This record gives sequence, C-alpha cells and structure tokens, in this order.
Amino acid sequence: MAKLFHQTQFLISAFELSQLPPDQGFEVAFAGRSNAGKSTAINCLTRQHKLCKTSKTPGRTQLINFFSLDEKRKLVDLPGYGYARVSKNLRNHWDQVLSTFLLERVALQGLVIVVDIRRGITELDQALIDMVGSSVALHILLTKSDKLSRSATKSAIKQAQEHLGKGDHSVSSLSASSLEGLDQLERKCAQWLDFS
Repeated sequence: MAKLFHQTQFLISAFELSQLPPDQGFEVAFAGRSNAGKSTAINCLTRQHKLCKTSKTPGRTQLINFFSLDEKRKLVDLPGYGYARVSKNLRNHWDQVLSTFLLERVALQGLVIVVDIRRGITELDQALIDMVGSSVALHILLTKSDKLSRSATKSAIKQAQEHLGKGDHSVSSLSASSLEGLDQLERKCAQWLDFS
C-alpha cells in the first residue's frame, strides 16, 4: 500500500480560493496547530523527506499546498493554526479561506487533524472539529509518539477516542523516527482516496 503514496509530487500553492485547483477527484487534507508535525506526517506518508518543508519555527506553512498522487488524487497541507505572530488580517483571511475550503470543497474526502501527542486535543483543535461537524470525515493523528512510552501512547489514543465520543472519527498515533503507526495512516488515507 505504501507505494501508492511514493509518486506524490508538489502540484500548486494557493493563497486565495480562486487559486485552488479544480474541485474534482479525491482529496485528503492535513490540518493542525503550528508545529504539531503536519508537514512531517505528509513526508512520512509519501516516504519523501523534503516534499513538505518542515521547520522548527511555528507558522511555516502559510499557503494551502496541494500534492498530487495521480490525476485524480491529492494530499493537501493546510496552514497551521494558533500561531500568534501572524497578523490579525492574515489570521482573518485564513479563517475565511480555510472554513470555506473545509465546508464547501466537494473533492475533500477526509481531514487528518494532526495533534502533538504530548498536548492532546486542544481548544483550537476542538474548534476545528466542531466547525467541520459531520460535513467531512475526520481522523486524529497523534504525532511525536516516540516522545512517550508505549503505554503512555496507548493511554493518549484512548483519551482522544473518549474525548471524541461515539462518532465516526478515528484516532491513531505516528512516530516520524520509527514510522510506527504509519500503516494505520496509510490505510485511512487510501480508503478516503478510493484506492480499492
């Protein structure tokens, strides 16, 4: 299954809704707080270390970045949220662009919300979960699991599942260093991207 994602290539960056590629095919988007490990998760999934630019500086992803797997399937890296150093105007712009993208994009089949396992689901993550409601399928990806013991990781997954309640949302963890948990992320994305 991993090979499905290996051919992924950068497609386009968009700042305005008018710059988005045509709304067709199948897309999986990655969202999360600044520095939660969004870009790293996409790099793990595609087995490409430099596909998404990663940075220790929060707020590095400032555009909606599209990556194509093939003619009809795409991964989407959304700007991180919760980063204070961005101007209020830019924050308002992103709120508007992202909410429209997440709630109205027909091609969007699933949203991976990337959460630092040491922080758990924050108020900002919950606000995003509440905003999309049942309009798009959700998967919570707890990153940086190598920073915790196995039992603490299991406990964090259980806690996130309990936090989400009985809905259709799923939870898994990911260690970028050992790639533990990557198979679950691959299966979820392949399902959403209609790889049969």
